[in-house]
Amino acid sequence: MGLYQRWRRLRLPGLQACGLHTVREAAVPTPPHWLVERLGLFEELWAAQVKRLASMARKEHRTIKIALSGGQKVEAVAWNTTPYQLAQQISSTLANTAVAAQVNGELYDLERPLETDSDLRFLTFDSAEGKAVFWHSSTHVLGAAAEQLLGAVLCRGPSTECGFYHDFFLGKERTVRGSELPVLERICQELAAAAQPFRRLEASRDQLRQLFKDNPFKLQLIEEKVTGPTATVYGCGMLVDLCRGPHLRHTGQIGGLKLLTNSSSLWKSSGAPETLQRVSGISFPTAKELRAWEEWRKEAELRDHRRIGKEQELFFFHELSPGSCFFLPRGTRVYNALVSFIRAEYTRRGFSEVKTPTLFSTKLWELSGHWEHYQEDMFALRFPGSDRPTSSQSDHCASHPTDTLALKPMNCPAHCLMFAHRPRSWRELPLRLADFGVLHRAEASGSLGGLTRLRCFQQDDAHIFCAPNQLEAEIRGCLDFLRSVYAVLGFSFRLALSTRPSGFLGEPCLWDQAEQVLQQALEEFGEPWDLNPGDGAFYGPKIDVHLHDALGRPHQCGTIQLDFQLPLRFDLQYKGQAGALERPVLIHRAVLGSVERMLGVLAENHGGKWPLWLSPFQVMVIPVGAEQEDYAREAQQSLQARGLVGDLDADSGLTLSRRVRRAQLANYNFQFVVGQKEQSNRTVNIRTRDNLRLGERDLTEAVGRLLELQSSRVPNAEEMF
Repeated sequence: MGLYQRWRRLRLPGLQACGLHTVREAAVPTPPHWLVERLGLFEELWAAQVKRLASMARKEHRTIKIALSGGQKVEAVAWNTTPYQLAQQISSTLANTAVAAQVNGELYDLERPLETDSDLRFLTFDSAEGKAVFWHSSTHVLGAAAEQLLGAVLCRGPSTECGFYHDFFLGKERTVRGSELPVLERICQELAAAAQPFRRLEASRDQLRQLFKDNPFKLQLIEEKVTGPTATVYGCGMLVDLCRGPHLRHTGQIGGLKLLTNSSSLWKSSGAPETLQRVSGISFPTAKELRAWEEWRKEAELRDHRRIGKEQELFFFHELSPGSCFFLPRGTRVYNALVSFIRAEYTRRGFSEVKTPTLFSTKLWELSGHWEHYQEDMFALRFPGSDRPTSSQSDHCASHPTDTLALKPMNCPAHCLMFAHRPRSWRELPLRLADFGVLHRAEASGSLGGLTRLRCFQQDDAHIFCAPNQLEAEIRGCLDFLRSVYAVLGFSFRLALSTRPSGFLGEPCLWDQAEQVLQQALEEFGEPWDLNPGDGAFYGPKIDVHLHDALGRPHQCGTIQLDFQLPLRFDLQYKGQAGALERPVLIHRAVLGSVERMLGVLAENHGGKWPLWLSPFQVMVIPVGAEQEDYAREAQQSLQARGLVGDLDADSGLTLSRRVRRAQLANYNFQFVVGQKEQSNRTVNIRTRDNLRLGERDLTEAVGRLLELQSSRVPNAEEMF
């Protein structure tokens, strides 16, 4: 089929009638020249590769041994047998459900011939790796649709933990309109139904430059990311894209696809950043799975923390402070309850809380290494008057003025300064410093989303300076801290060990030592954990914590990171038992992570029905009639005097039953109803938000019991009252 015929076949009938005025109208009779040229060159290179591989198969014809999961071993032919063919031999179900393979630990296309003796594992959509491959393939389908409908210049299209997105460039002024998403989605579905194969091509750097000569974003990636003589390109229908892979065998494996949102993002480069358009989506192997996800999503939308925050008057956002949250009194109560919980744990576990500045000279971040690795995510500003000579120096200033200042995005360098400000002894170790200081990170506007990603936030951030022989005990203590807090919050969790990345700092031997310590601690901890090779921070390996909420959604909040680099960079030392100076080891750790983000996760996890100890709606006092209003106010004041939330509903325009119901719908944990009898006996008649009637209790005893339940942080105070 010729290029023009392919283009015609993939265009949707009736597109012009939908009234979309795009860069390329549906009435255009031919595809754009750059797409024709690109696909033509890809077909030439593909034909040459097919011949080359056929020749290799003849020359290297030999039997190889393949070890399958479960201990089964089979024979295959080098450069000829593919993982898909082996899957067919095992079962048709596996062949139909496999999305990719893992060959000797490397992710592998199912249609790519095996080359040597191999350990082979098949990936399905049920695994995290399989979902990543499936959604990465889906974003290629989205990219193809964006090229065809919008004339998009493709930039990047990764999978995410819960779907995929594609960033593309439409020019300085053009954006994706919400009305275009349904049409874009329909094109994606047509492309999926066409069962276009994904074809993997190895191309030289010169060939890559020719393929993408009309795409400046891909040319930049080629120069920055392609370090070897070749890189892989994938073709799928009219689409040709630079990609590491692997991918599905063909687009027909995508049985259900839905586009979700459109927003903006930034392409950061050496020049001025370009504004890109981002479209996100979700896909599944079957339409049935997509429908089930849509039902789940409806429940998730009802629990959306932004909706709950607005309805319960917890917080709001304002365009005059983008990426920051305004916490209202009720939201501040929840926030403070979380912080108080962690502070209590700090006291119990030997942490000392400190406060550090927000604004630092960039010399600090250069010393720590963050300026090199993290500069684009920091807010920097020029020091006032830095371009003028200073006539005098304050006692608090250095002898030379600081030219550039930056808001801190993390606390660790400041804590290193705190450790180093005076000589330290081994008797002070481990030194555990905790900090709730405000952090700022320059997140792109398109990535901001409620409390889950902010530019201004606080963490339950702490750093432990310890001797090497204390390291294992401190890691065990950090893991126990995590388990204790998440048990109270009601979360299950899974751990992941992230090891040395490509751009790491320091000596490999130190990294090996650190990774061994963390791995041993995880094995002793007894909880399941995964290995994420190459996903560590640039300064050290880490243990990431993925908690799961009531809807089964994963959230990465807590972390434990080992750092041998910052003590070296800051030349941190302490006097050891033998009198010699020794180097401490640094542990970064957080349990909640961002307090704001955790508050959002908890709001959705509980669906706005807060447990008593966190609740901004603990007790509603309701007088039966006007005669009991004074006593009701006395009951309210008794609650407030003990630090509990006590509100009053004396609306005489509503019946008692309607006021009780209103309090229950507002998710007040308890309602204290007071009538003439209760007033005489100085009691309250107690109900819960689930309309459980607890009966008449003495007011003082009821308040005391609430305090007990609040301090014990039980999840079901209504049942335990």
